[in-house]
Amino acid sequence: MTSEELVAQYGPRESMDYDVVVVGGGPAGLATAIRIKQLAAEKSQEISVVVLEKGSEPGAHILSGAVMDPKAITELFPNWKELGAPLNQPVSGDQVLFLNETGAQDTPQWLIPQCFHNHGNYVISLGAVTKWLGEQAEALGVEIFPGFAAAEVIYDQQGRVMGVSTGNVGVGKDGEPHEGFQLGMALHGKYTIFAEGSRGHLGKQLIAKYQLDAGKDPQTYAIGIKELWEVPADKAQPGLVVHTAGWPMDSDTYGGGFLYHLEGNKVTLGFVVGLDYKNPWLSPFEEMQRWKTHPSIRKHIEGGKRLGYGARAITAGGLLSLPKTVFPGGALVGCDAGYLNAARIKGSHAAIKTGMLCADAVVDALAAGRSLDELSAYPAAFEQSWLREELDQSRNFKTWFKKGNTVGTLMTGIEQWLLPKLGMKRPPWTIHRDQPDHVYLRPAAEMPKISYPKPDGKLTFDRLSSVFVSNTNHEENQPAHLTLKDNRVPVQVNLAKYAGPESRYCPAGVYEFVNDGGTERLQINAQNCVHCKTCDIKDPTQNIVWVTPEGGGGPNYAGM
Repeated sequence: MTSEELVAQYGPRESMDYDVVVVGGGPAGLATAIRIKQLAAEKSQEISVVVLEKGSEPGAHILSGAVMDPKAITELFPNWKELGAPLNQPVSGDQVLFLNETGAQDTPQWLIPQCFHNHGNYVISLGAVTKWLGEQAEALGVEIFPGFAAAEVIYDQQGRVMGVSTGNVGVGKDGEPHEGFQLGMALHGKYTIFAEGSRGHLGKQLIAKYQLDAGKDPQTYAIGIKELWEVPADKAQPGLVVHTAGWPMDSDTYGGGFLYHLEGNKVTLGFVVGLDYKNPWLSPFEEMQRWKTHPSIRKHIEGGKRLGYGARAITAGGLLSLPKTVFPGGALVGCDAGYLNAARIKGSHAAIKTGMLCADAVVDALAAGRSLDELSAYPAAFEQSWLREELDQSRNFKTWFKKGNTVGTLMTGIEQWLLPKLGMKRPPWTIHRDQPDHVYLRPAAEMPKISYPKPDGKLTFDRLSSVFVSNTNHEENQPAHLTLKDNRVPVQVNLAKYAGPESRYCPAGVYEFVNDGGTERLQINAQNCVHCKTCDIKDPTQNIVWVTPEGGGGPNYAGM
């Protein structure tokens, strides 16, 4: 049964009214909610705010490196240290390595571009910071509903966003309600703020409906695959930040590694691959495992124990791909819009700042008695912000790398190292891109096969054992949240032309082609999904559509 049929038979939905509905309990959504409550208290206004979080708690689905620039969180909470924010490990040093198969070239400190300098920043668990932000939000009176996935946007008769409905619970794999069925709830708001993270399910729909990306460069993404390790005490180097370029990527494929030493003998490390890669035989997961075997990486973690694993898409287009962020009744904040600074490999400070800028506009609008209109003050404030200036300096970063790693490295050095030394805050040129990531994939017959070594179970691992340590779980008797527009396409097009790339670009073993009596079919193991959204982005036919599973399903990241 469709959602409309379920509502017709079991409805109407229960509804709750708020001044502001926030979709997503990550840094952007929580910063929005917190700032609204802070300003309301200052102005003696009563503003009701609810945050919907599809994970089991704030932070459960959050994945990032992460090195945090504390600039935005300091604006939000000037006394964050006294309040106990888990920014515990200052960066103690930066290394930028260019790898070949067996060796590495260490970049002299004086040559490291400005975007890779992390003095004054902190190595953090973004999940822990998000959980702390959730606690601060609740202390200010924000209602947080964890385990509730916003499944649909609610529009009024004039086409304005007036809220969202949560997903129905108790629908079986056959689409029919079973014992325990419950309709999702409608949450109405004078303004609805979308903070779902990269490739947000509802944000994607809003961008299309209101043509928010008109006149912008196509958005571009990467996948980040991450592990958390505990290492022997003699290998711990708290605060050391290592970034790598080169091997195992070829010269035409955007990608690189990161390795950060946390406090407590923990190391967080991962590999990023641009989703505009050409070779369908490439597996980002396998590249990450191969990268760990390099002597420059192996030495940091060998003898240690892997504690966690996860993967997440990264919105990397920057300023040139940034859509219009407001529409009648709401706004996009954080990575749902695409504010991440790919050159700095940082987005959490941008997420918090955009949440604050949006909150300022919301509070002023509510004070003026407005609702369901465009919060035009939010993008106007962004244009005057330090974040706009920062993103402007890095606006060409990803596009230069589309021209090859040699050109990308050279031009990043010029724009991020040379021009600042010449007193120029922004490059005087702009380089555009004109195609989305999924069109770059070439037919399998045209590209070289890639042979990956088998995992050893100590340093390198397979997908299923990796998913196990991500603590991923979904209610099995529910419709698959990885949907196909046309069930024939995976075999007739993707397998025939591209050798079934979904079986390789998915980092969780969700997609596999199986032979049933001589006939190939695509099997979707939706229970393995870590909600990275890679399939929704990279599928060459755009036939896969990620929708929300039952709330609370997915990974439960600990310490990530």
